Amino acid sequence: MTSAGAETFDYVIVGSGAAGSVLANRLTADPAVTVCVLEAGPPDRNPFIHIPAGFIKTLSNPAVTWQFKTEAIPMTGGRRISTTQGRTLGGSSSVNGLIYNRGQPTDLDSWAQRGNRGWGYDDCLPYYRRSENRIGPAGKEPGETRGRNADGIPITDMDWINQVSEAFIRGCEGIGIPRAPDYNSGIQAGVGYYQRTIRNGRRISAAVAFLKPAMKRPNLEVRTNARASRILFEGTRATGIAYQAARGAPARQVMARREVILCSGTVNTARLLQVSGVGPADLLGRLGVPVVRDVRGVGSNFRDHYASRFVMRAKKGVETLNELSRGLKLGAQIARWATGRPSILATTPSHVHVFWKSFEGLDQPDLQCVFTPGSYAEGKVYVLDDYPGVTAGAWQHRPESTGWVRARSTDVFEDPEINPNYLSDPMDIRVHLGGMKLLRRMLGTPELGHYLEGETLPGPKVQGDDELLDFAKKNGSTTYHLIGTARMGPETDPTAVVSDRLLVHGLAGLRVVDASIMPSMPSANTYATTLMIAERAADFITGAVA
Repeated sequence: MTSAGAETFDYVIVGSGAAGSVLANRLTADPAVTVCVLEAGPPDRNPFIHIPAGFIKTLSNPAVTWQFKTEAIPMTGGRRISTTQGRTLGGSSSVNGLIYNRGQPTDLDSWAQRGNRGWGYDDCLPYYRRSENRIGPAGKEPGETRGRNADGIPITDMDWINQVSEAFIRGCEGIGIPRAPDYNSGIQAGVGYYQRTIRNGRRISAAVAFLKPAMKRPNLEVRTNARASRILFEGTRATGIAYQAARGAPARQVMARREVILCSGTVNTARLLQVSGVGPADLLGRLGVPVVRDVRGVGSNFRDHYASRFVMRAKKGVETLNELSRGLKLGAQIARWATGRPSILATTPSHVHVFWKSFEGLDQPDLQCVFTPGSYAEGKVYVLDDYPGVTAGAWQHRPESTGWVRARSTDVFEDPEINPNYLSDPMDIRVHLGGMKLLRRMLGTPELGHYLEGETLPGPKVQGDDELLDFAKKNGSTTYHLIGTARMGPETDPTAVVSDRLLVHGLAGLRVVDASIMPSMPSANTYATTLMIAERAADFITGAVA
């Protein structure tokens, strides 16, 4: 039932994260179009959002994040794992690890091969470029990356370099892993420093890059602390959104003349569809929700990258992030940051990337590995060790294990059931073990031997496959790369949720534009591809492409 006097816009966008921010900007470029963005969280005024190292504070802050947890499952040793997502202007782009990573061209080619027209790498490359402002050394673009958009999100190179990171890279080269000049050029394999979404020492979220400029336009309205509780339908056409400021608060409604666009992220998009009557009929029946459309795939195909991390103690006198984050040395780093010089406050959580293979004979890397010249205390969230240390982690590019997201009730203030089914596929176990063994090879090179003295986690006693797998179960964790719960596919596929134009099958006026539509996991962090999806969706909506 639509309440009298509800405000009406051409488009209602649910979520102001990566996709929602891009769409708000692109759609309101036409002054004749009106857009309302609903964001469940507050404005992005928390200062730790804008300091790159502030992620340590924001990830554990429920005021600006969804503090989701997975179900306790055997393959995580019965643990519930925090899989935090952003809940503020900019969404997860305001709290993420700031890494920019497109992945391999074959990721998208496989999407096209599944019947999704126009989603091959060559089709999508212009949309990556549209969202990017690649700022290379001395302000010049490397030749591999020419053609990126000066109005896009700034992508810069690492400027704070630690001697231990340099030794790690040299060691990788010594075991046959080449240095990669630009892993976003279409050639991923190799080792090097990450590109990141930092400019002048500050995080540039999707809200800063796309949403804030658009908010100066009179045809865009952004409402914060507005948690979508239900999609409104007239028959099978989406007509608006009901939302609440807080549990028990009166529901308000905002109507859409043309489309409702869900940009809520992999967990919230699936949950919102389900509580609105779009999803598996048996689940809707248990929730007591009238069926608008029985769409079996809503909430299924959930995937995430599951990582294991090794820690090594550095020798006395070796300077790592652990020492630089305390006392007078931290004060010096803050002063450097305040005066625009390279500083630990303006670095990413992971400094060095390695894209490589879990076993010989593969054509392309099936692993992403990371290295940081710092280490966290075992069992403590984001508390650095009180001795010098380093961390290296590994995860499988394209996990086969799939889980689900299911609403527990129609109350959107109650977290849904999230079951990732990590390592449930035998191939995932094989690749994960290969990644852990590669970590030890990379950490055991002579080049690093000058700086490191011993492995503290998992420790030298953990050697065999069974022991390594047991360690992975008890200590592995999410990388916050959640995808797939409203996956894209042809209507002939009964498990597909949206078409290759991102419209929900069997319904009118309802589109999904976020990481939930990804049919399979990219061989990358998901942020860059989510931005690309939104750029492409904007052209679908405006009619720039058929």
